[in-house]
Amino acid sequence: MRIIATYNIKGGVGKTSAAVNLACLSASGGSRTLLWDLDPQGAASFLFRVRPKVRGGVKALVKGRTLAGRAIKGTDFDNLDLLPADFSYRNMDLELDSGKRPTRRLSGLLNPLTSEYDTIFVDCPPSVSLVSEGVLRAADTLLVPVVPATLSSRTLDQLTKFVATAKPPRPRLLAFFSMVDSRRRLHRDTIALLSASRSDIARTTIPAASLVEQMGPRRLPLLAFAPRSPAALAYQQLWIELQSFPSG
Repeated sequence: MRIIATYNIKGGVGKTSAAVNLACLSASGGSRTLLWDLDPQGAASFLFRVRPKVRGGVKALVKGRTLAGRAIKGTDFDNLDLLPADFSYRNMDLELDSGKRPTRRLSGLLNPLTSEYDTIFVDCPPSVSLVSEGVLRAADTLLVPVVPATLSSRTLDQLTKFVATAKPPRPRLLAFFSMVDSRRRLHRDTIALLSASRSDIARTTIPAASLVEQMGPRRLPLLAFAPRSPAALAYQQLWIELQSFPSG
């Protein structure tokens, strides 16, 4: 069983697109797969046409009054379930902080589900917070999308330091470049520089593509409506690479 968190301090870098498409690939390969939409904005829940609502909200979930397993919803895809978002997740830091061992609470919520699923994806909100610390403790692998630009590269360095300060066990970090425009020299140069200087960069890159943006209006994963597109093939290659990447 493996827990993979798509995470970055910076928003708008392709976290949800990666989580949704990789979860679909996992499920299509026969793995019992769960995606937890931990972002209060609920983008993954929206794409899977699931109402972003958990009975009792974040307080009931964190306090154990609502079991995570009872909040899980099915999707239109075989082997793929969703633990939906809730707008009250915006207060999750406060709820975690009010209890004991706050950084272990997310692990505690997921532990009862590990026998039910082969792979669990967590689509995380963009922040550095108590929730983030909990994710670092719960996940085996931290999958980090990076737009190949100067500020995003700097953010990756900050994130690496953040992971290093977390209490063990720590997840293994695997970054990958997303929204790549190979016609832009800045993108090419940034990819070359970071790939040469770090050993935790995936070989696969996800291209900037209008089809990825079409996931929103279609409310479907890319794999469902354009499975042979270059972007979909890139996600498939990333999934292959991620499967061979050692977990934390």
